Amino acid sequence: PLLTPMKKVQITATYSSVTYPIFSGFITSYVNTQPSDATEVAYTTITAVDAFRLGNLAQISTVAGATAGDLSGTRINQILDQIGWPATMRDVDAGLTTMQADPGTARTSLQAMQTVTDSEYGALYIDPSGSFTFQDRALTVSSIGATPTVFADNGTGIKYANATWILNDSLVFNSATVSRVGGSPQTSTNAASIAKYFLHSYNLQDLLMQTDAVALDYARAYVASRAETSVRCDAIELDLYTDNYNLGILAALELDFFDPVTITTNQPGSSTLTKTLQVFGVAHSVTPNKWRTTFTTL
Repeated sequence: PLLTPMKKVQITATYSSVTYPIFSGFITSYVNTQPSDATEVAYTTITAVDAFRLGNLAQISTVAGATAGDLSGTRINQILDQIGWPATMRDVDAGLTTMQADPGTARTSLQAMQTVTDSEYGALYIDPSGSFTFQDRALTVSSIGATPTVFADNGTGIKYANATWILNDSLVFNSATVSRVGGSPQTSTNAASIAKYFLHSYNLQDLLMQTDAVALDYARAYVASRAETSVRCDAIELDLYTDNYNLGILAALELDFFDPVTITTNQPGSSTLTKTLQVFGVAHSVTPNKWRTTFTTL
């Protein structure tokens, strides 16, 4: 009777006497594979999800205390209060954008938080310890100026197993229309980018910033940061079973979203590709004889 759905589960890694959380979430299923031969090994596969699933299951309409003038971080906390999420499992920035009063419409708590996050131009995710994490736009942008972790294939940085370099138009947006509840659509375009790449449009509606001016700032920032593209390193893979790989192991266990990384790859003909980017995804693939960590970047 102790194995029930939605039991909490945590995966950790211990290195140099320090324990690092890798994943914290909730078990959704146990699947037992029992071979017909009783001498063979039986397997139980545990499937788990993080707290976003709980946010997506919790329906809300009103949010207590959510009045006009709340900062985005205050509104995130109010939504988490509404679903009874523990205060000890939150890492919420104050935010920079003031919100309208909560619209009081039926939606999931996750949808409500994502609307606030989009209105802030910030980020919302579940960290490895299982906490709801909300970062305002100042932190997500300014973190690129921190000292990057350096990866290189020429001995000047941490070794990596694979680097994926890419050039495409998937990140190009040269026209953005952003509108708030009760406001007029605010549009920004970049004519030179449209002439070069053709029209790549972005549209976001029903946000909660208080003024059209802030919505226009959002649209301008979006186009300004995405009107051009260049060769970038889309992902790097680290092999943690490499000999003498202390710095690589620490990087795999410590790097978080928005942390800056510099990646260098030597090309045929003595040319070099180097980019400084931010971590936007972390994936661990672990077996008894292998540990590979993949960082996706933007």
